[in-house]
Amino acid sequence: MTTLEVRRVRQSDPDAARLVAELTYEYTSRYGPRGAEEMQRPADVFEPPHGQFLLLVEAGEAVAGGAFKRYDEETAELKRIWTHSQHRRKGLARRVVEELEKEARAFGYRQVYLTTGPRQPEAKALYLATGYTPLFDVDADPLSIGPLAFRKAID
Repeated sequence: MTTLEVRRVRQSDPDAARLVAELTYEYTSRYGPRGAEEMQRPADVFEPPHGQFLLLVEAGEAVAGGAFKRYDEETAELKRIWTHSQHRRKGLARRVVEELEKEARAFGYRQVYLTTGPRQPEAKALYLATGYTPLFDVDADPLSIGPLAFRKAID
């Protein structure tokens, strides 16, 4: 197995371009123009001192990544967690979540908040599997809820 390198970069870093492009396409294909709007929001919120954008790099290529930003004084909000389609089913998204939690803890955050879209069942399953508490009825039809919110203590 190849070693993964964790890189702290800006979302605009050329190494992130392939992941960001695929994530933008995915959001747009699942949610239409509203999905594209999410990726057009300013990414400087994912930069220190309140946020961070991370990549997992394997053999010089970004294979997964994600970010967090400040939600409130004690809470980081995870965003844009993504595994490139050619690298799925290897536990990389779980590793991104772990790295983001570790980094958020180092920034002084004590908990993490996140939302995922109702048309992303794989994301919902990831957050449930990694110890996040759903702030919605998990038995309800996700499309009747809207964004699916989660929270987790990290201190």
